Amino acid sequence: MAQSEIRALFSVASRPEVVSLAGGNPYTAALPMDELGEMFTRLLSQVGAEALGYCPGQGSVALREALCGVLELSGIRASADDLVLTTGAQQGLDLLARTFLDPGDIVLAEGPTYVGALGAFQAAQADVRHLPMDDDGLIPAGLEEGIAALAREGRQAKFLYTIPTYQNPAGVTLTEERREEILRIAERHGLLVIEDDPYSMINFEGAPPAPLRARAERGVIYLGTVSKIFAAGLRLGWVLAPPAVRDKLLLAIEASILCPSGLTQEATLRFLTEMEWRQQVKVFNTLYRERRDALLGALGDYMPEGMTWTRPGGGLFIWATLPEGLDSKAMLPRALQERVAYVPGTGFYADGNGRREMRLNFSTQTSETIREGVRRLAGVVAGDIDLRDTFAGGAA
Repeated sequence: MAQSEIRALFSVASRPEVVSLAGGNPYTAALPMDELGEMFTRLLSQVGAEALGYCPGQGSVALREALCGVLELSGIRASADDLVLTTGAQQGLDLLARTFLDPGDIVLAEGPTYVGALGAFQAAQADVRHLPMDDDGLIPAGLEEGIAALAREGRQAKFLYTIPTYQNPAGVTLTEERREEILRIAERHGLLVIEDDPYSMINFEGAPPAPLRARAERGVIYLGTVSKIFAAGLRLGWVLAPPAVRDKLLLAIEASILCPSGLTQEATLRFLTEMEWRQQVKVFNTLYRERRDALLGALGDYMPEGMTWTRPGGGLFIWATLPEGLDSKAMLPRALQERVAYVPGTGFYADGNGRREMRLNFSTQTSETIREGVRRLAGVVAGDIDLRDTFAGGAA
């Protein structure tokens, strides 16, 4: 097991003088703290003793039923029995890795992909093979070729891991047509799909296409979380899985944590049933849209020619690609000296790729601070371009 590059970066990026475009935190300061305080007071006075005790390993039935109502908004039909509550969606990834993966097994995943998933799969000693993406998400022909390449080795992947909506870190969204094609390919080859969907409610330009799980009840395991629509600090997520998988996940939960937090579950249930949570999501979306636009505008105003970036319709991230010959990991110390932080692209690949790429976050900084951070970063990029051109000219 190795330390995540992102975790190592945060100790520096959290300094107050640094404009951090590196994080992935929701902006919890936008929550109605007074109302939440009253909600927690009622919770403790009414069911405090129960909420502070143990609970069933699968989690609260009432909360699972409420979450089924949330899923219905995306077109997913499920029963409370199908859901397993987890300590954030990250624990769901860990449980699925422990359930499905043996050392040396192969996982197919987009390139780049979520660093937490890479950590879970690599801890299980799996071999992650990346598949190509473009601005429309995972490329179906790339999935076909990835499966065929494994067949030529006499091997099969255990599953495809995908974040089809507002992908972390790339910010791109799999199109309607590609969703159907990916599912057809997976069904034809008997390939299990694990769909990670933390961002689909954080949308700026209309609702995204329906999740893969809304289109195919068989062959798709779905992970969700309240981290982006409520509070990441509650650490509450869920896995929607068929009964045989659900039962294995419950065994793994009981062996690792006994049961999820009763207090967290009760707080989430009351957020979904007593508060105007959909209105709160709209507040987040308005705020994040303004900050996304500020980041896009600043990149267009300040960045030198040859740098490109994605334009996400939701989520929390923009994926930027540096001009030829530049290295985002090597450039990071110089960026930190200029008091701006980002995440180098190599952290989102299992194979060392991503040298020219970086992830930029827009959720936690004000629009003005975002512009200042990009101005600083653009100066660092321009300086590295000058160095590249100087040495290239000398070599000639």
